[in-house]
Amino acid sequence: MSLKFLFILLALSGAAGIALGYVLRWLVALGQRGSLELDIKQQMLEAKERAARILAEAEERVDKLEQERLATVRSREEKFENAIARLAKKEEFLDERERSIADEVESLRSREHEVTRLKKEADALVAERRVALGRIANLSEEAAREELLRDLEDAHEEALLGRLQKLEAHGREQLLSTARNILTTAIHRLGNTVNAEVMSLSIPLVSEEIKGKIIGKEGRNIKTFERVTGVDIIVDDAPDRITLSSFDPLRRHVAKLALERLIADGRIQPAKIEEVVERTKKEVAETIKQKGEQAAYEAGVVGLDPKLVALLGRLHFRTSYGQNALQHSVEAAHLANMLAEELGADPAVARAGALLHDIGKAVDHEVQGTHVEIGRRILEKFGVDERIIKAMQAHHEEYPYETPESIIVQVADAISGGRPGARRDTIERYLERLSELERLAAGFSGVEKVFAVQAGREIRVFVNPGKVSDLAMHRMARDIANRVQEELKYPGEIKVNVIRENRVVEFAR
Repeated sequence: MSLKFLFILLALSGAAGIALGYVLRWLVALGQRGSLELDIKQQMLEAKERAARILAEAEERVDKLEQERLATVRSREEKFENAIARLAKKEEFLDERERSIADEVESLRSREHEVTRLKKEADALVAERRVALGRIANLSEEAAREELLRDLEDAHEEALLGRLQKLEAHGREQLLSTARNILTTAIHRLGNTVNAEVMSLSIPLVSEEIKGKIIGKEGRNIKTFERVTGVDIIVDDAPDRITLSSFDPLRRHVAKLALERLIADGRIQPAKIEEVVERTKKEVAETIKQKGEQAAYEAGVVGLDPKLVALLGRLHFRTSYGQNALQHSVEAAHLANMLAEELGADPAVARAGALLHDIGKAVDHEVQGTHVEIGRRILEKFGVDERIIKAMQAHHEEYPYETPESIIVQVADAISGGRPGARRDTIERYLERLSELERLAAGFSGVEKVFAVQAGREIRVFVNPGKVSDLAMHRMARDIANRVQEELKYPGEIKVNVIRENRVVEFAR
């Protein structure tokens, strides 16, 4: 019984413990539930407060944006109203202006009718006066007009003369400006480089033995070489080179090629020298032909006789004041072509005349006469067009200018030879030319000082204003230019600048 009772007690105590645990758990759950509800209520309150704040801020921003939009609208409305007001004022002004213009037009029309009426009356009166004057003076209208003009000329002769001089000077300035622009354009379009030719060549030697071979026994080799080439050989200028000197570039070129081949061969003796020189001359002749053909092609001149082309090629070995004659001829042909195109002349005739203007220099050391006359005879011999002959024969004024192309050829020749660097001269001849220019100008009466400037391209002549008047100054400039043309030789053009200054000095005491 005691065990049952014990088990019953244990069962009851277990059930009571379970019930107590359940009750405690329920109490705890009730506590936690109350806490959660409080938290939820608190969060709901906070959310409502935030929502209220957000709504308040949103309403405030909406009010602000609305005010800004209304301000913008009001500003636009004000501008629109102002524009409407301005347009209304403009319309009123235009209406008033239109009425004013209409009134002026009506007034001008009435005046025009009045002027027309008065002009008709004046013409009628003038005609009646002419008839009356003719009847009184027994003169026709033409005779009266001539008498009136003659009286006006006598009364205003000085004023008319001054006006004519001004017009002439103005026209001359315009012509000079146009000519200067054409020449400047032609010069700028042609920009060839210029290589000055020299009168001697140097050939390097590898040893003194070669120099001895060139001289030969008792100088036989060097004498033979100089005889067959016509070139002087200088062996004492430098120990390691030989100098070939000659005024004729063709001979100098033949001698250079021949001597280089003899040195390379090593067998130098009179017979060998003659053989090599003869063979070199033939090769140079072929070179001359090629140079002539190349020059004619570059200048655009076709249809020339092959012998004339060969003569043209010989200019490659001619120089004028250090300027290669063939290069000068080709350059002059290009310039003549450009000038002819600018001036409306025949470019083909101008090109050919400029290319062949110095053809006489190819044989002027073999034929008597000036190179112009020689060249003229050569062109006539080969049947060249008469227009080309006329174009080339006047470039040194030995013949008159018969065609526009003849003047163009002379100008192209002067530009090519006279531009800076194209030609050179020795310092002695250069100084001599400047001295001659100054001495010639100083010989005129009333000249105080003379200066040759710009490398002899300009003379500045200062005259005594008490001895030389303004009119005499113009005459003096022309006389000096004529004297320079007649007595001096020079490339290009020389400007004569006569200066007359009046100075008045007074002292205050």
